[in-house]
Amino acid sequence: MYNKPIDLNRVKDFIDSCGPNTKVYLGCDSERMRVNGIWHADYIIAIVIHIDGKHGCKIFGEVTRERDYEKVKNKPRLRLMTEVYKVADMYLKLSEIISNDIEVHLDINPNLMYNSSVVVNEAIGYIKGMCNVTPLVKPNAFAASYAADRLKSLAA
Repeated sequence: MYNKPIDLNRVKDFIDSCGPNTKVYLGCDSERMRVNGIWHADYIIAIVIHIDGKHGCKIFGEVTRERDYEKVKNKPRLRLMTEVYKVADMYLKLSEIISNDIEVHLDINPNLMYNSSVVVNEAIGYIKGMCNVTPLVKPNAFAASYAADRLKSLAA
């Protein structure tokens, strides 16, 4: 699954084969790790297609590994905003080929107790500006928080 891009034509064909009430959810998560003494991050994008809004889901995903230049580990602004940029880019690509509404989920917790809260306003504003949708954040962002996490465990 590493560095193998999502085949958007397969995604479109699958959505086209589903009913009109099919819902599309998009999320991204990341995981930081050291590889040969150098910090990297795996970015996991998940496209969750909820068939007719009630008949189960199909998940498409990809994992890409990139160098992580974050300076402060407990304030992961750069890595979290990279998740946001990646999910916005995927949203724009999908919105060009499908007519379904796409819900964007961000793996960001607005609670100040959590490190991800450092980018919550910036991330929401970026998605609103680039995609013209209001994203969901934790605890309602299942495509980022759960689907992308599950994809990562399958890729390992």
